[in-house]
Amino acid sequence: MTRPVRAERLSTWTPRRGLTAGPAVGGRLLVADSWLVRDGRVRALDRHRERFLRACGECGGPPLRQLQDFWRDMTAALPRTGEWFPRVELAADSGELRLLLRFAPPLGSEVCLWAAGQPDPRAAPRRKGPDLDALARVRRRAAVKGAQEAVLTAPSGVVLEASTASVLWWEDDILCLPAPQLPVLAGVTGGLVQERALRSGIRVALRERTVAELDGREVWLVNALHGIRPVTGWAGGPMRAAPAVRAPEWRKWLDEVMEPLPGD
Repeated sequence: MTRPVRAERLSTWTPRRGLTAGPAVGGRLLVADSWLVRDGRVRALDRHRERFLRACGECGGPPLRQLQDFWRDMTAALPRTGEWFPRVELAADSGELRLLLRFAPPLGSEVCLWAAGQPDPRAAPRRKGPDLDALARVRRRAAVKGAQEAVLTAPSGVVLEASTASVLWWEDDILCLPAPQLPVLAGVTGGLVQERALRSGIRVALRERTVAELDGREVWLVNALHGIRPVTGWAGGPMRAAPAVRAPEWRKWLDEVMEPLPGD
């Protein structure tokens, strides 16, 4: 199978056409999933596979065997050198399964958050894909305020997640995250962090907090691209960011759990 070449800034792979230069034809997505590939190593790819296949099944996507074949061949097409941020997609109009190959953007070790909680614009909060454009608009509004990210909130004001990441925070020695009955995406990397905390004897609590109640706490944004980014600043409000005393060790651990792509 043809492998992507480094000179291509953006390319698309599909089972029918193979690798082609440039992005796929636009349009709505029923499902999407993405992760970081660094020199042929990836974190929790099996969990991304499970989430993608489950989401495709829930919205009436292709048969399971076709999904499994796509995932196998897509994985073989991933580059083994360089830093990439690939995205698998199920297109809404055509039902096409495809892989969008993108260079990874610069990775961040910290993040500034917009202090004003944003009403959740998502139509399908538990499925990644349909709301990517709406979330991109939220990020653009945050950038105008001098922040890289914004917190999405429920009508009650309770924190849900950020536009591209799970929100975790510390209350004393307790790792906290939004309660599961809230409309949040099941984050793969956030799940890894929770499991490590439990293995280490750290208490994990499911809590409902407003943005204001995160004032002065160590807050993390967690996703598959950047891993853990501690919040080191809040834009547009009187919020204070606590020193990120725990984040460096946890970031190092996340780097260490990256594994070679299957078949390597």
